[in-house]
Amino acid sequence: MKYRMEHDLLGEREVPMDMYYGVHTLRALENFPISGIPISTYPNMVRALACVKQACALANKELDMLDEKRTNAIVKACEEIRAGKLHSHFAVDVIQGGAGTSTNMNANEVIANRALELLGFARGEYNQLHPLEHVNLSQSTNDVYPTATKVALYFEIDELIAAMEILKAAFAEKADEFKDVLKMGRTQLQDAVPMTLGQEFSTYAVMLEEDQQRLHEAASLIREINLGATAIGTGINAHPDYAALARKHLSEVTGIPYITAGNLVEATQDAGAFVQLSGVLKRVAVKLSKICNDLRLLSSGPRTGLGEINLPAVQAGSSIMPGKVNPVIPEVVNQIAFLVIGNDVTVTFAAEGGQMQLNAFEPIIAHSLFDNLIYLRQGCLTLSERCVKGITANREHLAELVNHSIGIVTALNPFIGYENASAVAKEAHATGKGVAEIVLAKGLLTKEQLDDILRPEVLTQPRWFKK
Repeated sequence: MKYRMEHDLLGEREVPMDMYYGVHTLRALENFPISGIPISTYPNMVRALACVKQACALANKELDMLDEKRTNAIVKACEEIRAGKLHSHFAVDVIQGGAGTSTNMNANEVIANRALELLGFARGEYNQLHPLEHVNLSQSTNDVYPTATKVALYFEIDELIAAMEILKAAFAEKADEFKDVLKMGRTQLQDAVPMTLGQEFSTYAVMLEEDQQRLHEAASLIREINLGATAIGTGINAHPDYAALARKHLSEVTGIPYITAGNLVEATQDAGAFVQLSGVLKRVAVKLSKICNDLRLLSSGPRTGLGEINLPAVQAGSSIMPGKVNPVIPEVVNQIAFLVIGNDVTVTFAAEGGQMQLNAFEPIIAHSLFDNLIYLRQGCLTLSERCVKGITANREHLAELVNHSIGIVTALNPFIGYENASAVAKEAHATGKGVAEIVLAKGLLTKEQLDDILRPEVLTQPRWFKK
């Protein structure tokens, strides 16, 4: 392998000639062999870093702090990275000390070395274009890293919302398909009152829609950035007009209307927007997990469980029990939810652990949030495609359960009174007879009256009764 010599404040090191990163990244690779997960695992973060560096270069050019030739090379390198090139050279571990400095250095070096090639120079000829003097001009890790994280999170939130829309549509379609299927509702796993299977599935669509709105709200907070704050928020080493121009160019590059924080010192140390987003993702996870719990219960059996619905069989369920099929898709989404809930605790402690003018733990915050967003997105898509779309209803079984349920006696209260209804329920429970059979035998209602009261459209919606 061929090498080039690079140096930093600790001395000289050999860097592989075919790598676009430099000495700072090399040291980070040695210092942080933690997760084995490079930042390139999150393509949106790499693209976000390129967006930020491109915006900063354009702002510096507009302020006559960076010449046109170097600006054009930096911008071109950033555009290539945004298009998906050179991502494998973003190699530092996602979990790192230094508040994200290693990630920022990695981006500076890759962009600088690609820009040098575009200018006709060799990698490492930093006297022509320098990672820190030019690519990192007017910047600090302390404003670049959180800004890039927010840009990437915004991209990821959009993708999660889109995946939730697909899952929501799948539940809504099933709600329409099952709108005429009468069943018994349950509270505390006990028979309650009748409803339709369509009503049950419609709630899942509504739950998802509500959480989409909460994600939009969280995304609006993510749009506030501290770019231009430099080290601690005072803007040292940056032109007075730089923050506004950098924000303007970043908005143009990404198509997202970013807002410069009103107080950059506060914004540089405050991780509140990350905590807010983490909480919303936990909310999404909790509700998705509850939905999956329901699907597993409703499909339990097939002979000795509830057996109200059938989940599509996607794989054999046992190495010892022939013919067994398990609800593996809801199970994997449950596990995603458990991970997201745990990551929320990590984000909470990391945000709380900030000290003075900086939070040094933003890398673990970013790692946790990216995982949450990606896993939830994939969970929604998998649940929709591999499970919800193939669900069928056991209509005859559901009708039989309604007919034999004591719970329908509640619908008779306004007609026969609570005392009579209680007596009917007690007898039905003791004898195993149906509620309708007992009511007719006691002469409490006629067959015509009973049929009218127990119509599905009456049982499953509000109805006013005059005393």
